[in-house]
Amino acid sequence: MTDPARIRKAVESRRDQIIGFLRDIIAIPSPSGKEQAVIERIAQEMRTAGFDEVRFDALGNVLGRVGDGPRVMAFDAHVDTVGISDPGAWDCDPYRGKVEGGMVFGRGAVDQKAGMAAMVHAGAVMKELGLLDGVQVWMVGSVMEEDCDGLCWHHILQEKTLRPELVISTEPTSLRLNRGQRGRMEIRVRVKGKSCHGSMPHLGDNAIYKIAPAITAIEQLNLQLADDEFLGKGTCTISWIGCRTPSLCAVPDEAEFHIDRRLTVGETRESALGEVEAALSAAGIEAEVFTLTYEEKAWTGLVYPMDKYYPTWVLPPDHSSLAAARKAYYGVLGREPETSRWNFSTNGVSIMGLHGVPCFGLGPGPEEVAHTANEHVPADQVIEACAVYAAFPPEWVKIG
Repeated sequence: MTDPARIRKAVESRRDQIIGFLRDIIAIPSPSGKEQAVIERIAQEMRTAGFDEVRFDALGNVLGRVGDGPRVMAFDAHVDTVGISDPGAWDCDPYRGKVEGGMVFGRGAVDQKAGMAAMVHAGAVMKELGLLDGVQVWMVGSVMEEDCDGLCWHHILQEKTLRPELVISTEPTSLRLNRGQRGRMEIRVRVKGKSCHGSMPHLGDNAIYKIAPAITAIEQLNLQLADDEFLGKGTCTISWIGCRTPSLCAVPDEAEFHIDRRLTVGETRESALGEVEAALSAAGIEAEVFTLTYEEKAWTGLVYPMDKYYPTWVLPPDHSSLAAARKAYYGVLGREPETSRWNFSTNGVSIMGLHGVPCFGLGPGPEEVAHTANEHVPADQVIEACAVYAAFPPEWVKIG
């Protein structure tokens, strides 16, 4: 029988190791596509913790297994981070893992190396306390999420590296159970003009002027998009504008802008593109509308192209895995979890959105501090998350 007090005691005894490991991996810069050093450090921690198997896939994800039962589940943490735009905005070295006032500070502290530290040591506790009857649990440290959310798991599932029944994302949720998120897609709008010398603009057709009404049309489109009671409203915003011109003394012959489109329930790639095309047509704009493809090299050298369309996903509120999570959570923490959803995007866009594998999230720290200066995570939440992770597999196996 699962003993919650025993699990909590075992996790608490590892507090210094867990926080120490978190500080170690914060101290290793790991931008997308350059995660090799942190991936190798995570693999080392898995081996030291007694994992049954540790391996890398062709994209550079690290996969560690505990248990050998017939049922298969996974935990996921992406280990790449965004960069540091203004070091002067930080009150501490972003790559030191400073601990102060019960918080661990540093780039990636909450997004999402804390989840990685908690789940690796949860795997060790699962083995130590015999919590793996009938199940094998994979801890996945995934790459390139910040540049292309879901690419890592699209590769894992498409290439049949692993096919779990369930994946728990350890992205930050403030220890809530998050059961969905809006999807997103990256849309480009391109308008053609005619170049000429800048001293005689009447001889050309300025592409920048031509996109001006298109920009207004997209601003108005944002007000008309669908809403959902749980996930919230679909949105669109222009996040970049550029042009092509022979010189700064010439009329540009091409202009384009980038749309960050967030998709709520019922919205798809086709419907979103159709709305943009209709808005531009109503404004009298002839333009090329298309999505982008991600084609960057992983740290292994592999290029694995992916369309930058990341579908919306929602796990039903009565899904059995959520019932198991609530039982595990209450058992080790003595309180009921809140249920919510993410505002930002996660690897769930591939796990459940593209591939239909059930997914939910539970992670330490608030998503609101992701990508900010002085990013931080509460140390106590890292420990509590670890305890819930360790308690989950036996409850999941019992509920079936």
